[in-house]
Amino acid sequence: MKQDILIIGGGASGLAAAILAARKGAKVTILEHMDRVGKKILSTGNGRCNLTNLKMDASCYRSENPSFPMEVIGGFGVEETLEFFRTLGIEPKSRNGYIYPASDQASSVLDGLRFEAEHLGVEVVTGCQVKEIRTGAGFQVATGEGAFRSEALILATGSKAAPATGSDGSGYELARQLGHRVIKPLPALVQLRCQGNHYRQLAGIRTDARLTLKAGGQVQAVERGELQLTDYGLSGIPAFQISRFGAVALDKKQRVEVEIDFLPQWEEGERETLMRLSERAALLDYRSSGEFLSGLLNKKLAQVLVKAAGISPERPAGELRQGELRQLARQLRCYRALVMSVNPFANAQVCRGGVDTRQVDSRTMESKLCPGLYLAGELLDVDGICGGYNLQFAWSSGALAGQAAAKRAAGEGRKSR
Repeated sequence: MKQDILIIGGGASGLAAAILAARKGAKVTILEHMDRVGKKILSTGNGRCNLTNLKMDASCYRSENPSFPMEVIGGFGVEETLEFFRTLGIEPKSRNGYIYPASDQASSVLDGLRFEAEHLGVEVVTGCQVKEIRTGAGFQVATGEGAFRSEALILATGSKAAPATGSDGSGYELARQLGHRVIKPLPALVQLRCQGNHYRQLAGIRTDARLTLKAGGQVQAVERGELQLTDYGLSGIPAFQISRFGAVALDKKQRVEVEIDFLPQWEEGERETLMRLSERAALLDYRSSGEFLSGLLNKKLAQVLVKAAGISPERPAGELRQGELRQLARQLRCYRALVMSVNPFANAQVCRGGVDTRQVDSRTMESKLCPGLYLAGELLDVDGICGGYNLQFAWSSGALAGQAAAKRAAGEGRKSR
């Protein structure tokens, strides 16, 4: 079966690539190993699909080739993305710069992509496992559903994150077979598992906090937001944002700690915090030590921190000595959580690592090693923070790959005629 372009992977970047290529007249086929395309899109943004973000700069992305993500987005940016979705009937809306479909349904985004691909004549082969790729006079792809040939090939297979949605890491081996280096994938945007049984008492608590992740004693990342405490450790957006740094450090066998400031709204340091606690203890001297923080912190959290400071929760607050209050101030402002591991790929939203982007042209997404091969989306060594950034990179890289592949296929077609 001969096509102008074959796309392996029918996720966000693969569908974007297919549509942009087909709009330029290319004959496109998507080979998808799941029973349907776009399954991961349905889970993004808690089912609402955070399409992109109006704040877009280099600080929102991580890669061993730091300039690469924004070079790609510079070729197909937020405005082009919004216009692209409007052509699919998806009306974007902003929530403080976070862009969602007006329907608040990820399913409507997937429907828009699917309907457009079908309208343009894109062939979709589901349940299709790729067995081998050969090069020479184009690409020959052997699959369980037969053999396919094309002038150009786009790898958009996703990473290893959330394998239940189709991202099983199979694309890494295909990229390696075609000569590419793969930086070790590790879970990112994922929960942190910490040492200690006391987390069971804290499960379900949500609180504003500032998290500082240290590896080998050095600060790697700082984030503030709503921390979610689980029965095994730390979750919520600030924990997700720093998790990729923890995963890298743990992979290097480094000691990883997260220092948690449970009172980030107090800009002053521990000394001033001690003064405030002293005043509070004097004012509420009739309460127990386990109760005098009520109204300032979640009650269960306060009691755990009081115990961590070596204070009996039953002691009257008015009896607390300065040394004890100093220990409590330290726990409130710099509680140390020892990270033992990050949750596995099954729980991760994306991966750190992937195909080395130094081997990819950021203007076209074409391989610098294998002409006619294009790479897009999570397969690459690019991971964004929470907030629509990973989807934006998927749309941008997919669009550039699709347009460039269509141009190449058209040129090859003219040569053959």
